[in-house]
Amino acid sequence: MGSFQGHALPGTFFLFAGIWWTGKFSLWHATRRKKSLGSTRFASRTSQRRLEIIESSLILFCSFVGMVGEQFAANGPKLHLYDFAEKHWEQLHIWQHTTMYLFFGLAAIVSLIIHTTEGVPVALDRLMLGIAFFIEGFLFLYHLHGRAMLDVHVHQLLLYAVFGEGLVSFLEVFHRGNINLELLRCTLTLLQGSWFWEIGFVLYPPSGIEWDMKDHNTMMFITMCYSWHLAFAILVVGVLYSTVNCVVFSRLKRTPPMEMGLLKPRERDAESEDEIL
Repeated sequence: MGSFQGHALPGTFFLFAGIWWTGKFSLWHATRRKKSLGSTRFASRTSQRRLEIIESSLILFCSFVGMVGEQFAANGPKLHLYDFAEKHWEQLHIWQHTTMYLFFGLAAIVSLIIHTTEGVPVALDRLMLGIAFFIEGFLFLYHLHGRAMLDVHVHQLLLYAVFGEGLVSFLEVFHRGNINLELLRCTLTLLQGSWFWEIGFVLYPPSGIEWDMKDHNTMMFITMCYSWHLAFAILVVGVLYSTVNCVVFSRLKRTPPMEMGLLKPRERDAESEDEIL
């Protein structure tokens, strides 16, 4: 990540993840609320599983691309951890970034196993996601030694979002399907994504005009800017949630309600299981 592109890549990943999760959770919540109107046809258990498999596959692919990009970029360590000739570690900051991608890849693998088999507890996907966020936070926490004051500050602000996502993911292990926790995770994910882009602009400005790394006023502005990013994330989540609810409700008004009494017992059982996904 020692470049503008290195921060833009994970930033884009988290922005897309935040938008995707917001749309997905909003749709599932809207269909659960309006279940009596026959909304289950828009988010059945089968379609939810398919979405989870697609999502996990994309996360696994992005994690693999991130690891390969970090290791085999122009100045990457190319899988060399220690230089025995010179007796020093090889670019440990790159190895930390690779480790971050590794744990998100592991979380995606666990999610794929959960949604393609029946023998694994469903809550493990949230547990592994929470572990991935906490690992990311711990890596960045010990990633700042000897850096300039502003460099340290922008990364410390990032940690609030990262550890927040980890905590919310752990809470989801015990409160799965809680829309408040899900939307909070979406908000923090968008915040992390947009802040990665901000870090890239601050530390590696494309314009070539460098920021004053030791000016206190600059740090005050960056802190205020972080609050603006949070407001932006809240606004995006709110707009997406409202839009999805309006679309679902408008479509259901034109759709004849599905009478539960006409369903076969197996179909009713499948609908009741929608709540746990």
